[in-house]
Amino acid sequence: MNIRNCVPYSIEGKKVWIAGHLGMVGSAIVRRLASEGCDILTAPRSELDLRRQADVEAWLADRRPDAIFMAAATVGGILANETRPADFLYDNIVIETNVVHGAMRTGVEKLLLLGSSCIYPRLAPQPIPEAALLTGPLEPTNQWYAVAKIAGIKLCQAYRRQYGCDFISTMPPNLYGPNDNFDPVSSHVLPALLLKAHRAKVEGMQALEIWGTGTPRREFLYVDDLADALVHVMKTYSEEEPLNVGAGYDVTIAEVAQTIMRVVGLAARLRFDFSKPDGTPRKLLDSGRLQKMGWKPAISLEEGVQKLYAWFLETARVVP
Repeated sequence: MNIRNCVPYSIEGKKVWIAGHLGMVGSAIVRRLASEGCDILTAPRSELDLRRQADVEAWLADRRPDAIFMAAATVGGILANETRPADFLYDNIVIETNVVHGAMRTGVEKLLLLGSSCIYPRLAPQPIPEAALLTGPLEPTNQWYAVAKIAGIKLCQAYRRQYGCDFISTMPPNLYGPNDNFDPVSSHVLPALLLKAHRAKVEGMQALEIWGTGTPRREFLYVDDLADALVHVMKTYSEEEPLNVGAGYDVTIAEVAQTIMRVVGLAARLRFDFSKPDGTPRKLLDSGRLQKMGWKPAISLEEGVQKLYAWFLETARVVP
């Protein structure tokens, strides 16, 4: 395959596998692809354990997808990363390795691997350019996941160089949306705060507790915006360098909490737990390259939180 001539890439009429289709990102990609005229392939965990190389290669050889959105991963927030470092490192490295290698062996035309903004150094320049990768120490609270995701990016680059595979990678910021994880032990900051705010409202509490100082700045992207960006990238991008996919602005954790309280209708004060870690001081992606490719997000933070809370009230199976 001559990867220099792989764009534009059409997915119409193609068999497209969404690895991790039941997760927040994977399910958003499935929703987005419904209008693309492609044959969507899925493999639930009960059918295929992505940590088993022989099973992955056999499934790929049988189903023969033309393209893959690689959204499967073991994910979680600061607490999950700190308490399950082996799971985050092993699971993600093995899953990425099996899918990427199997895609090469079965002649997959194009693969898009989903990375994470946590791959960048803890004190990277802001906004963070793609060139900042591997230029400094990682944030200790999520280093295990970051190392695994960096390995996935390098796998895509290596298979491009050695085998001519059209494998690309993208880096999103903090994501949120339908099918998010609301487990207090393993969730990311936005759904964790949403659950706390909902419970505080139900119980008539006067304070909402947040970890750390509330000053770290984060960039949040609604997952359906991400899915739209990924389809755009799949069609129009074919380069070795990873591509940032961001909202273009960041807010403090305290500001996120205040937005959530407005949406939930919670009249309370913020209470800071200074015994808990802040994590990286700031993470804002430089998404200029993607913007020049003609894509930008459509959903604001407040609108996205409103959508997520409506979904939460309707479908999330959690104790109020």
